Amino acid sequence: MKGPAGLLVLDKPQGWTSHDVVERVRRLTRVRRVGHAGTLDPLATGVLVVLIGPATRLAEFLLRHDKRYRATLRLGIATDTGDAEGRVLFERPVAISREAFEEVLQAFIGEIDQIPPAFSAIRMGGERLYEKARRGEPVSPPPRRVRIDALRLVEWNPPWAVLEVDCSAGTYIRALARDIGERLGCGAHLTALRRLASGPFTLADAVPWEAFEAAAQAGSWTAYLRPVGEALPDWPPVTPGEALLVRLRHGQALPAAALPHPGPRLRVHGPDGELIALLERRGDRWQPVRVFPEDP
Repeated sequence: MKGPAGLLVLDKPQGWTSHDVVERVRRLTRVRRVGHAGTLDPLATGVLVVLIGPATRLAEFLLRHDKRYRATLRLGIATDTGDAEGRVLFERPVAISREAFEEVLQAFIGEIDQIPPAFSAIRMGGERLYEKARRGEPVSPPPRRVRIDALRLVEWNPPWAVLEVDCSAGTYIRALARDIGERLGCGAHLTALRRLASGPFTLADAVPWEAFEAAAQAGSWTAYLRPVGEALPDWPPVTPGEALLVRLRHGQALPAAALPHPGPRLRVHGPDGELIALLERRGDRWQPVRVFPEDP
């Protein structure tokens, strides 16, 4: 019997880590292989893509998806974590107009070098940065290149500001709030964060935790499973003949002419729609970069 495989798009509750969600899903579904496709801080809520069974092999690709957030900033107060859970570093008066604030936002549009928060899960020297920071050790994470596609001011009620952010994977919204505050000269930190979209999935797709938990207890949670192909809309689907499928199931590369297609990537499905492999174009060959077992 094949085990369940696919994606759960959940609305993560506040106060839980992404790992907490994975552990709860694992316990409720009794599925051993469970992962997620993009960490959310405990403060944050919203779209969290959970991977079930063989779908965990897609994590590397789904982690690259662009994200959209709604972020609430408290201007005039800076914290050591960049959010409301941290220690206050300083407090300053806020005297800025909406027009001046929106002008500052423009400086963050495009590709920028962002220094991750000291209290983050990035590994340095085999240890998470937040573990070092909690011990009071100096932490200097190197900057990373991220991309901000849009920054929209949707609410302005100083010292509060609500932004919608379209950004690349790997962008820290806490760090963005911190840097906006520094640019303003008054400091700022994040007080609320909601992920509105992750790749092709939006809040409209997300199942509230209570609904998922009730379905799991009733034994009907698989009704919420989505096909893995939905997470890869930019990988065009193909269904080759059986002879080619056999070769791909064994991880063998194919001549490019065997699957004529102008793009650099393909996802291969069997006749029943099951995902067989992900292929990337390497010169004149299609190289399997992921192969999914017939019996997960």
